[in-house]
Amino acid sequence: METKRKALGKGLEQLFNSENINFEDVEKEIVDSTSDKDIKNIPISEIRSNPFQPRKRFDQEKLQELADSIKEHGLFQPIIVKKSIKGYELVAGERRTKAAELAGYDKIPAIVKDFSDQEMLEVALLENIQREDLNPIEEAEAYDQIIKKSGITQEELAKKVYKSRSYITNVIGLVNLPEEVKQLVIDNKLSMAHAKILSKLEDRDYVISLAYRIINEGMSVRTLETVVKGEEIAKKHKVNRVVPLNRIYSVYENALREKIGTRVTISAKKVTIPFDSDEDLERILEIINVNVDGE
Repeated sequence: METKRKALGKGLEQLFNSENINFEDVEKEIVDSTSDKDIKNIPISEIRSNPFQPRKRFDQEKLQELADSIKEHGLFQPIIVKKSIKGYELVAGERRTKAAELAGYDKIPAIVKDFSDQEMLEVALLENIQREDLNPIEEAEAYDQIIKKSGITQEELAKKVYKSRSYITNVIGLVNLPEEVKQLVIDNKLSMAHAKILSKLEDRDYVISLAYRIINEGMSVRTLETVVKGEEIAKKHKVNRVVPLNRIYSVYENALREKIGTRVTISAKKVTIPFDSDEDLERILEIINVNVDGE
């Protein structure tokens, strides 16, 4: 680790050892301490994403806007990379790199620094959180990853990223959601407030079923809290029931989904079949053999 720190420089060492880390300070320290002769033009084809990059999706419209700006004005700030066994790994500047490639660049100015895995993880997390919002699931997985790999506590992480301890705890809880429900959060069909409540429930099938009830019924967060509290209390008192009702419904829902290709929700003596368009409705009606005669 000593060699790593020396490669980073004293200024960066102090930044990484501080309780709070600001990405702007980290990047500024690297750029300010690097002379022009140490900035290399590296082939974009030799650059790989930071393996700890929490962002899985990049807004293509914003990338194109940045690419257009680069075409007109050029690149004002070099990216930061780490030498790897084969080529380079991005430490900071992935959006700039992608946009430069869109702009037709085959090389990009870069500063090469030696980072440990933990430092790359922290920088990737900080660059995205402090510069551009991650979706809640990306943020949850990033926090979970940094805690597991670095061994720091939730409280220590909260201080590093300028968040409250309770915020970190609630966000990390989202990693426990079923993948299907995570995707609903990513697609903005389910709010983080709703997802936070669902993440505290253990029954996977119940969570999935409830997620679709929230969407189909337009359930508010307050209503969801009431529903969960009431149904959880009911579960505790119905100890003689061998198979919970929501599990039976889950079997029916899955069977219907396989038949018509659409997520079906069964609740409160009601079957809900969502559809995207008139054509989709006609497709569903045809599958379940419903014919409507007349003009």
